[in-house]
Amino acid sequence: MDKQLTFYGTHLLHHTGPLLFSNISIYPRLSSDNPSGFVHRSCIYSSLAKMSQFSEEDIQEEQIHFSNVITTFNQYAQYSLNANNRRRKDLYTLPQADKDLLDDLGYKQKLSDVDKAILANASFLNQIIANPEIFGHELPTDGADIDEADPSTPGNASSGGHSHSNAHSHSHGHSHSHSSPVFSDGHGQSQRPKKYRPTDFDMDKLRSTIKQFVRDWSDEGKEEREACYKPMKDALLDHFSDIPFEERRNFRVLVPGAGLGRLAYDVANLGFACQGNEFSHYMLLASYFILNRTDQIEQHTVYPYVHSFSNVSSRESMLRAVRIPDVLPSALPPGSDFSLVAGDFEEIYGAEENSVKGQEPQSGQWDAVMTCFFIDTAKNIVNYLRIIHRILAPGGVWINMGPLLWHFENNATNDPSVELDLEEVKTLARKIGFELSNERTIDTTYTSNAQAMLGYVYHTSFWTAKKLP
Repeated sequence: MDKQLTFYGTHLLHHTGPLLFSNISIYPRLSSDNPSGFVHRSCIYSSLAKMSQFSEEDIQEEQIHFSNVITTFNQYAQYSLNANNRRRKDLYTLPQADKDLLDDLGYKQKLSDVDKAILANASFLNQIIANPEIFGHELPTDGADIDEADPSTPGNASSGGHSHSNAHSHSHGHSHSHSSPVFSDGHGQSQRPKKYRPTDFDMDKLRSTIKQFVRDWSDEGKEEREACYKPMKDALLDHFSDIPFEERRNFRVLVPGAGLGRLAYDVANLGFACQGNEFSHYMLLASYFILNRTDQIEQHTVYPYVHSFSNVSSRESMLRAVRIPDVLPSALPPGSDFSLVAGDFEEIYGAEENSVKGQEPQSGQWDAVMTCFFIDTAKNIVNYLRIIHRILAPGGVWINMGPLLWHFENNATNDPSVELDLEEVKTLARKIGFELSNERTIDTTYTSNAQAMLGYVYHTSFWTAKKLP
């Protein structure tokens, strides 16, 4: 059944077609004075510009960050092709006898095949950002701020942090820092640097987003989803086992760190009112596209494993295509309540009651919170757990699964970071007011290439925690 996507705020926009969200709540990283509660990002920025508590620099910095993300999408092809062309240059430095042997292996043809796969990925990524105005930011209309991305350029190092993916770099999609600062001209005016060159860190986040499509929306990712999402959904159903299916829509479930939205989608598909929350612009752009701009199963093709030649078992495994999505995202049952809120978990759900005029109250409003590979994104885990406890209704349940790869450990941005071991986290949860049960260890991978010669397995901690009176 076709659904209409309505954005509320200073503008009212309508889109028709098989759109998933009956409404989509897009909050910026900043808190906002928003009388409607659920608004599109552009409407928030329309009101933010009138607010004295936020400077033009703050608002412009947010827009710059978004523009830099769009530039990273745009520069994916050039960056990745440059990296592959480096291999060609290296080939020409070899003795002729060595080149002849590699020719016999078909090495040059493999490089050409990788080029084709990169261009196919770029075509897919360009579809994602075809209409970035959905997020309400003004973007450059000419090429003035786009410079050629070059993976060999010095200074394109990662800015630190950790990732759940098994890439060599240590990026994370839940980054709380901006890629480009706002500069002042000395007269109180903010100015954007004329050109932005995506860094290795930016491109790693984009490559991770491609792999996240595999994890969340492909047949190939089913094994990981079964290991991670199924125990969580089973625990949710067990907690509400006395609730008839037709009444589940009266119970609200929050999924922070929703990524590309599959877990939240699955929960909504079970009949619950479900809201996902995500911070990363990479994930938000990608999830909006797959959920609202996809109308066929296996409509899109990606090549997620062509970016590294290390630990590759065969040419076929590296070049294999992955079709997405494995289900039709718009095929939720009639009357489903599924929404997505963009922004920082602590700023949106951690605000004290009435601290921000017009912001939807959160305290005691959620019947369940499901955190999958999320709690280790905290700078201060104490605050995360306090927020989860406060927003849960009496008797509400917190279902957790994930490792403790503290994302801000040894960060290069001088962000604070509190890093507890597992037993300390559990003890903290009990002190804050949770009763833990169903505790166990679940082994799983995260955006892993099942055919690679190297893989990482997380011994994740799973539990169900009931909010005590």
